[in-house]
Amino acid sequence: MGDPDVDTLGVRYSQMLVGSWPRRYRQPPPTLVGSCRAERRRPGERRPRRTGAATRSRREGLSTRRRIIARRHPETGRRSPEQAVRLNKYLSETGACSRREADEWIEAGRVTINGGPAPLGTQVQPGDDVRVDGRPAGAKAARVYLALNKPPGVECTTDRDVPQNIVDFVGHHARIFPVGRLDKDSEGLILLTNDGDIVNGVLRAEHGHEKEYLVTVDRPVTQAFIEGMGRGVPILDTVTRRCKIAAVGKNTFRIVLTQGLNRQIRRMCRHFGYNVRRLQRVRIMHIRLGRLAPGDWRELRAEEIAPLLATRSERENRGRRREPAPARTTLRLRARRR
Repeated sequence: MGDPDVDTLGVRYSQMLVGSWPRRYRQPPPTLVGSCRAERRRPGERRPRRTGAATRSRREGLSTRRRIIARRHPETGRRSPEQAVRLNKYLSETGACSRREADEWIEAGRVTINGGPAPLGTQVQPGDDVRVDGRPAGAKAARVYLALNKPPGVECTTDRDVPQNIVDFVGHHARIFPVGRLDKDSEGLILLTNDGDIVNGVLRAEHGHEKEYLVTVDRPVTQAFIEGMGRGVPILDTVTRRCKIAAVGKNTFRIVLTQGLNRQIRRMCRHFGYNVRRLQRVRIMHIRLGRLAPGDWRELRAEEIAPLLATRSERENRGRRREPAPARTTLRLRARRR
């Protein structure tokens, strides 16, 4: 027989351990098996199927945003009329203001929905009465898509306080903004629009949309320079993507990029000891500069607009509904009594 005091201490210690176990495991405490195994069920018995929306979404592998996108039209990728739109987006689509300005109006209490104040993040449902300063918000502005041959010296900014800003330079009646940018010293093709939905689709590097440039440098272009530029150049703490490049003159080359880092071509050339004398963009995706004179702009044709609109659904299709993953055996850590 052991020491009574030690035995008593052991019993008390055991009782303390039992008290710390969940209620279903008490009296006596179970011993956990060190490995996981499939949950036991009676023959023919199936686990009850959960039907909640969150459970269905997890089962289908869809995030909240992807569930919203999955409800869009399968071909166009646009929202159905029954779906709500954020208030700042709704106001910006009327052409009255930008989304940032809309947020400022909302915070100032100038915007109401159905007679009541509208906080930030409010969703506008079809049929809602949206008013700004007591007046109904206008209908959506007609979409505008322009191609401009930007001359050197024009700033690609919507800040009207900046001299030679691109908005005042074009002087269009619609509230437009540039899709991407060209350096102040660069020239060539740039798109302007009031359709904010196409911007990310055109600019994001993962979509691989091509932009073509004609570049003149300060000394003869060599084969080593062409090959080095095409392989990728370390700039801005990264390495540029591989690109198409070809010499078209003694000091001139043509380059096609699928990304748009800050002053990318100038930095790439500087890495090899070259300085850019002239940089002209001649193509964005399928849209070419052509014979458009410097400083002139034109409206895009219907066949040019269609691929731009497709970039909206291209971005949304990345989150479209996937096939559910095959069911896997449910594993659960079980307790077994001694």
